[in-house]
Amino acid sequence: MSETRFKSLKEFYPFYLTEHRNLTSRILHFIGTGLVVLLLIGAILFHDLRFLIAVPFVGYGFAWVGHFFFEKNKPATFQYPGYSLASDFILFWELLSGKQPFRPKS
Repeated sequence: MSETRFKSLKEFYPFYLTEHRNLTSRILHFIGTGLVVLLLIGAILFHDLRFLIAVPFVGYGFAWVGHFFFEKNKPATFQYPGYSLASDFILFWELLSGKQPFRPKS
């Protein structure tokens, strides 16, 4: 069985969305990514590296709870770390702007 290898973020993002269909998982991803943004801003404003240390724990923590307990799938981060990270932020901004619904169409 051959596995699909994505060659661009444009190819990867539709797959990413299929791995994030569960409402609770999407909310957890949204919260985690939002907190990551706040931590990055806090690190800059307060010149405190502890904010940066928290970034992967907060970002991945919320996302992985969504995957393991609600989506029941393996995060794409393990195979496509760059595309997955970029897609987290794309989904976050699309959810924030209303372009992407929290509950995707089935």
